[in-house]
Amino acid sequence: MKILFTGGGTGGHVFPIVAIVREIRRIYTKKDLEFYYIGPKDEFGLILLQQEDLKIKTIISGKLRRYFSWQNFIDIIFKIPFGTLQSFYLLLKISPDLVFSKGGSGSIAVTYCARFLKIPVFLHESDVAPGLSNQKTSKWAKKVFVSFPKTEYFDPEEVTLVGNPIRKELLEGSKETAKELFDLTFEKPIIMIWGGSQGAEAINDFVLRILNNLLKDFEIIHVTGRENFKGTEAESEVVIDENLEKYYHPIGFLDEEKMKHAYKAADFIISRSGSSAIFEIAALGKPSILVPLPSAAANHQAKNAYAYVENGAALVIEQDNLTPNFFLEKIQLLFLHKETLEKMKEGALKFSKPLAAKAVAREILEFLTLN
Repeated sequence: MKILFTGGGTGGHVFPIVAIVREIRRIYTKKDLEFYYIGPKDEFGLILLQQEDLKIKTIISGKLRRYFSWQNFIDIIFKIPFGTLQSFYLLLKISPDLVFSKGGSGSIAVTYCARFLKIPVFLHESDVAPGLSNQKTSKWAKKVFVSFPKTEYFDPEEVTLVGNPIRKELLEGSKETAKELFDLTFEKPIIMIWGGSQGAEAINDFVLRILNNLLKDFEIIHVTGRENFKGTEAESEVVIDENLEKYYHPIGFLDEEKMKHAYKAADFIISRSGSSAIFEIAALGKPSILVPLPSAAANHQAKNAYAYVENGAALVIEQDNLTPNFFLEKIQLLFLHKETLEKMKEGALKFSKPLAAKAVAREILEFLTLN
């Protein structure tokens, strides 16, 4: 059997694919299974997929924008047609039994060609506001999976609610290992601050503005993003009080191994509100503050965040409202009222869907073995 995955190539598309592939392998142990991936060239995503032993083919991809841009003409006239020809050739060559799409600009050419070649397509939508690629693909997909109960655009009667697939290994961290990895003291509550791959700079700048005030009450694991690490670390050395240095732990990037231990150690998480981050935080039962990325397409991060907080699992602070006094007051009040933190944990676990990857894997295998 051959299963071909496609998506935009970013972490939000790749991490769920990794989770699903692992679950398929756990369930289906025969050797006649091959995994492929077709998508745009993205170094970070491709490395992750190569580690999972997927056979990778890259294509040129154009973007379907919801606004006017001269780049639209280049993409529509050149990139999308060329990417479609590449996809058509690769699908003919690979001849997969099923195409699974995570959406994104790299996927539409692949799913369109799959439709033409009569290859069944499954798709998964991570966000409350579906991207244009998944909106189009849903018209010919055999199965549509969604993460949020009130996902826009799709008919609720025609989708399967599973949550966003997460890697179950992230739930297996150790506080003892985290202590060694990050040189933690555990003398104060630990907050993990994570700006994501796109939105780290604004959050980093804000953290530096309030760093000493934060460190008086909390120990901080600060994931700055690779590109921002040196600058953030250098500036922190200038602003931080010497007696508080041992409570601040900046790091550029957390791979899966380090991430699971950081998650385990954290008492509280401050994060952007991409779907993968939300469903990981929920599965871990961690109270959180979500700061949606203002520039996210179709405002999907804000919509994700507000959907998540409906049952009290988190607080949302819009980036424009991220002022020192307001933020510090909010977080200090939370830790003064432990019962609120407990309710947030309960809300997170109630929302979580830790078996999403397994549910999708079973649906894929059931379809392939019965058809």
